[in-house]
Amino acid sequence: MNQETQVKLTIVVVLLVAIGWAGSSMFKSVPAGHVGVATLFGKIQETPYKEGLNYPVNPIYKWTLFDARQKTLTDTAQVPSQDQLSTTVDVSVQYRINGQMASVILRDTGTVQNAIEVHLVPLLRSALREQGKSIKRAEDFFLEETQQQIQMSLMDILRDRLATKGIEVQAVLLRDIRLPSFITRAIERKKEREQEAERQKAELERFRTEQQQKVAQAEAEMHAADAQAKKRMRLADARAYEIQKINEAIASNPAYIQLEALKALQYISKDPAAKMYFMSGDSPMPLPLMHMGEK
Repeated sequence: MNQETQVKLTIVVVLLVAIGWAGSSMFKSVPAGHVGVATLFGKIQETPYKEGLNYPVNPIYKWTLFDARQKTLTDTAQVPSQDQLSTTVDVSVQYRINGQMASVILRDTGTVQNAIEVHLVPLLRSALREQGKSIKRAEDFFLEETQQQIQMSLMDILRDRLATKGIEVQAVLLRDIRLPSFITRAIERKKEREQEAERQKAELERFRTEQQQKVAQAEAEMHAADAQAKKRMRLADARAYEIQKINEAIASNPAYIQLEALKALQYISKDPAAKMYFMSGDSPMPLPLMHMGEK
């Protein structure tokens, strides 16, 4: 192979490599959840490139990728209330980059992190402090309605002002609220007093219930004793009435005693231990007990 042929072959190889490089450079693959912004000699191309394979593209473009997936920013701020006390508030903001505005973000602030530091964080802290001006006391931060109002207000402010900056706010969440230490101690003491009051109230209620039970038991015993006394009184009245009638029968009929004596003799005769009887020979009724009732 002569020298001229070698030069031609080298030129062909170089041309093939250049063509291959140029052809491959005309393809741009953008990762999932991202958008790509191309610049040519410092000039930003207005239309971002979506995820996937993009063709054809200028092989000499310089690329900046923007992550358009949802992210969470956490921040802590000191929020003063109307009582001149500062409360520490931990807040989370869920956001994502508007891929259609990636070129605007790159031109105005640079990367996504730059946009967050320049727009989102300062606005969030300023809005939090503004919300504190409407809260009378620091402990009001723990009220549910106060927390809901803060979250809604922050959501509205951040959405309205950041939409034009290419940041879409999805949600605002209050993660933690820490009051000044002396207020926290005062609240703890107040809770302890309330718990002690509840305990004493429960103890008083238990004592009142026991006393009511004792009163009810005493009343029941009193009613039972009253009923028993009435029963005994009626039995005594019946017994007195019986005795009265017996006495009247004895007074009007002496033979009644002799009849009762005869009944007693019948019982005595059935007793195997009764073997000796005392008899009065002077009595017209010689049997024991039969002379009772004689005058």
